[in-house]
Amino acid sequence: MTSTIFDRLRSGGFEQALFSHDAETGLRSLVVSHDTTLGPALGGVRMYPYEDETAALEDGLCLAQAMTLKAAAAGLDLGGGWSVIIGDPARDKTEALLRAHGRFIATLGGRFIPVNDVGTTQADLKVIGTEASPVCADGDPSPMTALGVLEGIRACLRATGGDGSLGGVRVCVQGAGNVGAALARLLAAESAELLVSDTDARRADAVARIVGARVIDPTTAAVAECDVLAPCALGGVVNDRTLPELRCRIIAGGANNVLAAPEHAAALAARGILYAPDFCVNAGGLIFLEERLLGHDNARAEHRVRQVGERVATVIEHARRSGVPPTEAALSLARARLHPH
Repeated sequence: MTSTIFDRLRSGGFEQALFSHDAETGLRSLVVSHDTTLGPALGGVRMYPYEDETAALEDGLCLAQAMTLKAAAAGLDLGGGWSVIIGDPARDKTEALLRAHGRFIATLGGRFIPVNDVGTTQADLKVIGTEASPVCADGDPSPMTALGVLEGIRACLRATGGDGSLGGVRVCVQGAGNVGAALARLLAAESAELLVSDTDARRADAVARIVGARVIDPTTAAVAECDVLAPCALGGVVNDRTLPELRCRIIAGGANNVLAAPEHAAALAARGILYAPDFCVNAGGLIFLEERLLGHDNARAEHRVRQVGERVATVIEHARRSGVPPTEAALSLARARLHPH
């Protein structure tokens, strides 16, 4: 078991995977640090009832690696990490548990900067911040993630022969949480035709009423007929089962790790589906968080986030010029920052 974990860390270029258990609160958590070449690792605190520790670790590893690439591709001076608490947030989350996790994070001496994610809120991060510093508990990054995705979608439309206008473009927003809801509002303001899905039917209905969207079945949303599929929930949307059934021409959303396996990037290209690499298109929230850490205002943050579209356009152009899928082109550009020589 130990050998397997070290093999996984070595093969993925990870720096650390740290585990914590607190008997008094029942805390079982981990922090993964992938790469801190460019700066301290910033990443989410995800609380989720994983099947076992192996599943929790693998999720943390994948998300930490994605954060490294996202920060590097966005030109930020941050590294990539992630934190996972094993448990059901509705049943197991307590102030004492969050504080115990904060003490665990504090042992890293500022090398990991946490932000809220699935199963945690900014209020939770404020509790964690009573034990650890710095934390990102001030300002919701979701609207900026959504704004970056909007600009990324616009870049993809231009790359496929459009003018960047979203009027009449059918977009399926998969996931009606903070990012998905914010994206749906932005798309509605630009007169896009909206489909919305969520595993929480009430949440999907609430967003649909606000933006005038049609609610669709979350179990089939990935293969809905649309111009743009915008995954904004958990990852693994493009997998061996869904790939042959996809009926979109563009995939660009706020979710991390949209591809279940690296080879799916080439498979999408072979099908003529333009995929905006997730770690490029959903970097708006991370850009916003760096701006907050630097003490800058929202206007400057928004200006930088809108440049996500330009970065996505650069990646697509590089991919076409090199004859590789966009994911490979984005990885190449990110690695050039991480390893310039």
